[in-house]
Amino acid sequence: MGKHYFLYFFMLFLVSEGLTKGVAGLACNWGLQSTHPLQANIVVKLMKDNGFNKVKLFEADPEALKALGKSGIQVMVGIPNDLLAPLASNVQAAVDWVQQNVSKYISQNGADIRYVAVGNEPFLKTYKDMFLHTTLPALQNIQAALIKAGLGQKVKVTVPLNADVYQSDSGLPSAGNFRADIHDLMISIIKFLRDNGGPLTINIYPFLSLYADPNFPVDFAFFNSTAAPVVDGPITYTNVYDANFDTLISALEKNGFGSMPVIIGEVGWPTDGNSNANIEYARRFNQGLVDRILAGKGTPKRRTPPDVYLFSLIDEDNKSTLPGNFERHWGIFNFDGSIKYQLKIGGGKGLVPAKGVKYLARQWCVMSPQASPSDPSVQESMTYACTYADCTSLGFGSSCGNLDPKKNASYAFNMYYQTMDQRKGTCSFNNRSVITTIDPSQGSCRYEIMIDLGKHELPRNSSAGRRPNSLIASLILAFMLIIGGGL
Repeated sequence: MGKHYFLYFFMLFLVSEGLTKGVAGLACNWGLQSTHPLQANIVVKLMKDNGFNKVKLFEADPEALKALGKSGIQVMVGIPNDLLAPLASNVQAAVDWVQQNVSKYISQNGADIRYVAVGNEPFLKTYKDMFLHTTLPALQNIQAALIKAGLGQKVKVTVPLNADVYQSDSGLPSAGNFRADIHDLMISIIKFLRDNGGPLTINIYPFLSLYADPNFPVDFAFFNSTAAPVVDGPITYTNVYDANFDTLISALEKNGFGSMPVIIGEVGWPTDGNSNANIEYARRFNQGLVDRILAGKGTPKRRTPPDVYLFSLIDEDNKSTLPGNFERHWGIFNFDGSIKYQLKIGGGKGLVPAKGVKYLARQWCVMSPQASPSDPSVQESMTYACTYADCTSLGFGSSCGNLDPKKNASYAFNMYYQTMDQRKGTCSFNNRSVITTIDPSQGSCRYEIMIDLGKHELPRNSSAGRRPNSLIASLILAFMLIIGGGL
């Protein structure tokens, strides 16, 4: 009888675990470059409510790691590129980093840290070889530090790399190989990872293929593509994701690493900041991606699917826009954890929003009815507002790109007002603005009200500081002048 009860409860445990975690589980990136970040506990609950059981952090944020403790979510914690040099040159610096950012949160908070991601796309061509000589030594020192801390078996090292580290001269996946300028370095890194049980992590962005090449076939960026396929010998590719990933697999096979484990560290689709960054395309791409993950579908050359970390969980209004205005809009959720668009995430379930979010007062800062958009003072105020707040949604082809000049100015004024926590005097703009309780949002253009950080008692840290957006401000002003000149 006792054995029967044991088997019954054991099976019940397995079933409940399966229902809780899902068949495969989802993984995501959690970025922290926000002026008004969601409280860490709310984000962790958001992930759990939506079936995410793995997360990648770009830095060892204390609040995030504490909140992830005993959550059942596996963690990949990142090391920013600016730490590679000190970690590469000093083993003790690596020992200290592991103690302060890995061992501490495992032992004190119960964080389930599985990987340390050393650097973030350090070999991008735009970095002009800045991290070529520090990435591998930093990787080696962090591995040594993990072993010294007794974590060598539990926590593995990896290096998240952009897909530009490999290429195909013929354009076909079977011709894939690593870039000539970093070929030997890539082989050294991959061998080190393999010898220490670590995976290779690659970021793949079909959106960027479309963004970079106006002649790229749009439909080939999606999984349910009707575009002309790419035929590579016996294999037919119907989407760029599979073709890109298998180009990497070919490169690994050519260099003797055919069985090297691979993680997709970032893949997703933005919703704003570019004409191809929109809700329709993001839903189409991410639903196709989630369907593949839940179905356990791999690629033609790797039938077993890798872990795939969706980029990203939530929007970040303080990210650099050097790659493009879309950089702040990769989240499947808005900055406050509200739903942008619905996704089916398995088991007949859809996305659910964050709970317990507190907002500033329901009021907006808009251009005064008496003011004129052609007033130089208004244009100067817009430039100032967009220097310190996120105006990327005002760009051409974006969600607020079709506003008239007056509403354009109102959007900029309101973003500044909200970013500055609706503080007294932040809706003045030379007396060209007023506060209203009537929501000025229209269509796809959303005039935000920010999270009330005071009510959440969330301390501001360096990652939440306000980054001036002078380039965006200049572009918005130019756009305003063009519109104004046409009136």
